[in-house]
Amino acid sequence: MAQREKPYHVYRGGRTKGWVPTLPKKEGGGPGRDGRFRLRYPGPGPKPRASEGRPNWRRWILIGVGAILVLLLVWLVASYLALRSGANAANDRLAPAARAALVPQNGLLLSHPTILLLLGTDSAAHIKQRAGFRRSDSIMLVRTDPGKGRINYLSIPRDLRAEIPGHGTDKINSAFQIGGASLAIRTVRNLTGLEVNHVVTANFDSFTKVIDKVGGVTIDVPAPIISNKFDCPYKMQASCDRWDGWRFGKGRRHMDGRRALIYARIRENKLDPRETDLTRGERQQAVIQALLSRLTSPSVLIKMPFIGDDVMQPLATDLSAGELIQYALVKKRSGHVLRCRLGGTPSGFGGGYLVADEETRSTIAAFLGRSAPQPPLPGSTFGSGCPVRR
Repeated sequence: MAQREKPYHVYRGGRTKGWVPTLPKKEGGGPGRDGRFRLRYPGPGPKPRASEGRPNWRRWILIGVGAILVLLLVWLVASYLALRSGANAANDRLAPAARAALVPQNGLLLSHPTILLLLGTDSAAHIKQRAGFRRSDSIMLVRTDPGKGRINYLSIPRDLRAEIPGHGTDKINSAFQIGGASLAIRTVRNLTGLEVNHVVTANFDSFTKVIDKVGGVTIDVPAPIISNKFDCPYKMQASCDRWDGWRFGKGRRHMDGRRALIYARIRENKLDPRETDLTRGERQQAVIQALLSRLTSPSVLIKMPFIGDDVMQPLATDLSAGELIQYALVKKRSGHVLRCRLGGTPSGFGGGYLVADEETRSTIAAFLGRSAPQPPLPGSTFGSGCPVRR
């Protein structure tokens, strides 16, 4: 019998006679959507992943996040080193006697109440009559209470009559002139009965550079002002004679260093004769508070590696870099601010003294958070109390 011819199959690769073996099912292929036969995997070895050859976005995202974290760490270290350098120099500028007059704080500043004494010196070196003066024109106590989210300010007028240890009775701002920060600390303690944990002395003349470095400050001016004539901005005397004085409009005002310093120095307002040197203390509180807020703002913190030394240059303090950071955090978290002032009645013996009034104790108690704050007595121009902002 004649041998039967074998069937054949035609593939796209050409004509092939004979039977074509098939691959096992688990290794074989099958027709695709276009009808063409494809093998699932033609060779040995592990099966390739479907995503091979495509960009791995997850990996790039992780690399980017890691790079950002590294940059953030570098920035934090650089900021701290710059601040530490400035703080160490400021620590060296504080006399050892002033450090000895302080009462050590219980616990961390970040978690325990603390009282800081801020002494603002205004030598006004450009005025010949005051070139050698070292009086503290601004005396202010700042109490932080992290547990309650509060910061309280207590201004002490420079003309308040006080007992200066070892030197009799005089205006309280004379203590710094006589014995520096050490004697000023002891005089404030004798007057108020408060233990001071930290001290900062600041040269107001140099504050202009700090404020300019941080891009200025924004201050809420409670009422319009036309000041008395001082520090005339004109070179010609004729122009100064026609000049009315410094003007500040009511509302939020952004000020550079020079204008903020002028605002803090104003003693008389031609538009409101009721304003006194105590009102000047309130303006100084506003400038200091605005500067502290600015120093803890994100835009300034970004620049801290470049301005850390400059920010500390006008200061002499016992605060370390770590304590300054803690203070900044407490300031940032505080949700309540209380502004108070000590005052008194003008002395009938001349000399421009203020004699402490009976409201001094209740005002100090409000400053400590032990009683409700009360405004100065009605009709009391120089009285102690916690004024309500107009």
